[in-house]
Amino acid sequence: MREVSRRGVIGMGAGAAAAALAGCGADDARSPVRAEPTRSGRPGAPKQPAVRPIGDGSTAYTGKQPKQPGAPEKLAPGEKPPQFVIFSWDGAGEVGNGLFPRFLKLAEDHGAHMTFFLSGLYLLPESKKRLYRPPNNPVGASDIGYLTDEHIRATLKYTRQAWLDGHEIGTHFNGHFCAGGGTVAHWTPAQWRSEIDQAKTFVQRWRTNSGWTDLPPLPFDYDKELVGGRTPCLLGQDNLLPTARELGWRYDASSPGGRQRWPEKRMGVWDLPLQAVPFPGRSFEVLSMDYNMLANQSHNSTRAPSYHYPAWRKQSAAAYIAGFDRAYRTNRAPFFIGNHFEEWNGGIYMDAVEEAFKHIAATAEKHRDVRLVSFRQFVDWLDAQDPEVLGRLRSLDVGQQPAQGWRRFLEKPRTHPGKSRTNPS
Repeated sequence: MREVSRRGVIGMGAGAAAAALAGCGADDARSPVRAEPTRSGRPGAPKQPAVRPIGDGSTAYTGKQPKQPGAPEKLAPGEKPPQFVIFSWDGAGEVGNGLFPRFLKLAEDHGAHMTFFLSGLYLLPESKKRLYRPPNNPVGASDIGYLTDEHIRATLKYTRQAWLDGHEIGTHFNGHFCAGGGTVAHWTPAQWRSEIDQAKTFVQRWRTNSGWTDLPPLPFDYDKELVGGRTPCLLGQDNLLPTARELGWRYDASSPGGRQRWPEKRMGVWDLPLQAVPFPGRSFEVLSMDYNMLANQSHNSTRAPSYHYPAWRKQSAAAYIAGFDRAYRTNRAPFFIGNHFEEWNGGIYMDAVEEAFKHIAATAEKHRDVRLVSFRQFVDWLDAQDPEVLGRLRSLDVGQQPAQGWRRFLEKPRTHPGKSRTNPS
């Protein structure tokens, strides 16, 4: 499940890069479950939303998603924008290491939301792998392993919990092909459509494909839930975007090598890239994803000598924190962090992202202008804003803040938005 930048891992020499490419409103919730008054006027038992099965019952409509923020509001003239932070997870399968529930609990403890990019194959039993017809690859082929039945059941459990906790379920597609003739880098828009259709089918028909009748459905309509994804290895976005637009997707998080600036749309779809952030102790920046930290530290080794681990863990956490602090103190660009449920190099990257998460959450608890949200919640906010205001925000470079302050910079529309100055980070 490595994430690869087609431009190479930022900060690495050419030889190392070739070998080690990577592998809104209130926090309170609004639940569709509501206490109904009794005849005495006191609240009675909660009224459960109706469950309406979809297709074979693998998914179901259960009403509005619980624990969502209030409707996004347009920035008032002169109002400083919030600092949005989006933690996302590629693959999002539970393979017995307890990482999926660990980070669900962390999010719950801090009232945060995340995006889980579910790989469709993680709900397809290996015994049915010939149902998968990957573009430009043999039937049933995959560059990531199929899960055991036990792990599929666990993935269903935590995907269900994630949605009920208010998180977003996106897609990481299926077979994760990053090299050779079948790489996703060469797929056509029509082939991306086939891959997406199959990913959705594996989610929507897990009951038929597994034969299991003892598990509850996933509590959402995936046709409506799925509004964005991240491609394997950050490859193939150019040909994915026409299909994403055709499907009505609202964003794509596949672009590599982004900078900490406010985003814009490509082909009508919000482009939300992984970003380059300061890498403490080094003269270069690194993409905001766990695998890119690993690639720069251990040159693609996931089992490096353990005496490196404490320093690498500290450096990785500090990189995320530096990226957050730079944006928060300057241009307020949204901060995107990508992760995998992996225990590379002793699990230090999971510990690092948890440390960074807690740092950001602590700031959010002190300052209501920091919001830990999903990608979908973030684009809800973007779509509610005045396009002219978003244009001004995009005029700020990395580490820049308005020269005369946010009030003057975002006051009522004028012909020229004014100059900005660089604020060293």
